[in-house]
Amino acid sequence: MPLIRPFAGLRPTENYTTEVAAPPYDVMNAQEAKAQAAGHPWSFLHISRPEIDLPEGTDPYAPEVYAKAKENLQHMLDQGILKQDPQACFYIYRLTMGTHSQTGVVGAASVTAYDNGRIKKHEFTRPIKEDDRVRQIEALNAQTGPVFLVYPSTLELDSLLANCSDSTPDIDISRDGVRHELWVLTVLDVVMQLEKLLDALPALYVADGHHRSAAAARVAATKRQNNPQHTGEEAYNYFLAVTFPHTQLQILDYNRLIKDINGLPEAEFWNQLKTEWQVEISSLPVRPTQRAEFGLYLNNTWYRLNLDPNKIPDDPVKRLDVSLLADYLLAPILGITDQRRDPRIDFVGGIRGLKVLEQRVNSGEMRMAISLYPTSMEDLMAVADAGEVMPPKSTWFEPKLADGLVSHLL
Repeated sequence: MPLIRPFAGLRPTENYTTEVAAPPYDVMNAQEAKAQAAGHPWSFLHISRPEIDLPEGTDPYAPEVYAKAKENLQHMLDQGILKQDPQACFYIYRLTMGTHSQTGVVGAASVTAYDNGRIKKHEFTRPIKEDDRVRQIEALNAQTGPVFLVYPSTLELDSLLANCSDSTPDIDISRDGVRHELWVLTVLDVVMQLEKLLDALPALYVADGHHRSAAAARVAATKRQNNPQHTGEEAYNYFLAVTFPHTQLQILDYNRLIKDINGLPEAEFWNQLKTEWQVEISSLPVRPTQRAEFGLYLNNTWYRLNLDPNKIPDDPVKRLDVSLLADYLLAPILGITDQRRDPRIDFVGGIRGLKVLEQRVNSGEMRMAISLYPTSMEDLMAVADAGEVMPPKSTWFEPKLADGLVSHLL
């Protein structure tokens, strides 16, 4: 069973690509999705966020939501907006945002490799979100949201992807400042060479899409159990994925906002902080430039916080900046011990900039903001290799993949 294999993708027909392509389903709320899809009947949001076509206030996990997704998909098929490629292909996918560019391959990744740990994860999933993706896949009998995978960069594989994308793309669109280019790879010899190089990889890593990959594995298990003729070659044994070399990815900071200082007198807060941290006032907003360095915005002032390097452990999880922040500030001083559930903390992706942190503190909504140095891909891979789990909101990848460019029918 190959690690990643080609498949006959479901894609927008030529005149509808720009209209169909949509942001990932999970980067906006229902109101934002409805506003973006307004006046755009072929937007993929009608499939990925079908509650926008139901009465306001509809439970997004209600059965009628998944039924609506199925109905909308069938309508787009009937109208010729989406069409399945006639043969199994790989697809080369390039994302360009500003000066940053990354080139990967769209293929069907092995559920068996995921179950066996060759496709490695680094996050816990939330049952409600995982169940949601299971119901979506089952309703559509398709996977429409790609899992974002990473492979350890190799010269031969990187070069092949570059060569395969050295021509006019089959799809070339821009959305929200990001250029999306897609090449359909059908030449059999090249497809076989690419599959062989992918299969030689020691491991793949889930960068984004833990709920989608976990849901795909659950759906596959159910279909295997219900199929007495199961061979292992069925489409449900694979899940839609885009795989990029680890050296090309861009991880941005994932910053924190805190509602209060845990009932402490401010002088006491500073006393406790300075027992562990070197603190200095900054005349400019602080975007950390190295590990164990943080920015703190409080009382209209930015401070630079540095932790003694000797306090950084060797453990792949404990040495992460998000862990250092939790262990030396959030938990012992602010009393925030569960970042997943504590309502006193919020998170802002680095793509939003430091100005948003200032605005939310200055408005009185939040008491302080903390800026972080981005987690590295090497750190993410080390955590996954150790079979460990990263703290919540450790990574923010940019640019984001588009939904709707290629889907995987089961």
